[in-house]
Amino acid sequence: MPAPPTRQRSPPSDTGRDGRAPLVRALERIAPRENPAGVIYGLIVIGALLAAESDRHETYLDTVLSTVIAACLYWLADAYANVLGQRLGTQQRLTAGALGRALAHEWAVMRGAAIPLLTLVFCWPIGVPLHTAATAALWSTIASLIAFELLAGIRSRATPRELALDLAVGSLMGLAILALKIVLR
Repeated sequence: MPAPPTRQRSPPSDTGRDGRAPLVRALERIAPRENPAGVIYGLIVIGALLAAESDRHETYLDTVLSTVIAACLYWLADAYANVLGQRLGTQQRLTAGALGRALAHEWAVMRGAAIPLLTLVFCWPIGVPLHTAATAALWSTIASLIAFELLAGIRSRATPRELALDLAVGSLMGLAILALKIVLR
């Protein structure tokens, strides 16, 4: 009697049940398909703020509070500007509903701002020096920009050449934020 056929195991995969890699799934949770631009905007402005201001603060509390306040201000300003701009163009009255919808839509700014902010917050209790934590938050911003560029390329089924362009653009944006830190030292 012939031996039963053996079933070969497939090698372990980095993909989940949906076939996407864990990094891609994590990025998609942060930058959903609705208003991903807000996430990128929040990421860039808080990264730039940390690049410009992080060396001016003496304590973690000052740095975290100023970053949270700035993130909230950018979120509120973005929502307010959208509502006011629409009202100026359409001659509509301000309503609580319109303002609430704009605030909810622009919450994406806070999601993007959370990436460098959480880096700071995680470094604080483990005793990382503030300057090092601010630098880590800055690098988390740069890495996130590059990762989001690659996610956009993956979502669009970009060719390898197009993915290289995505990588270059994300890197250039990250380097611009890094240059801000260097220039303002």
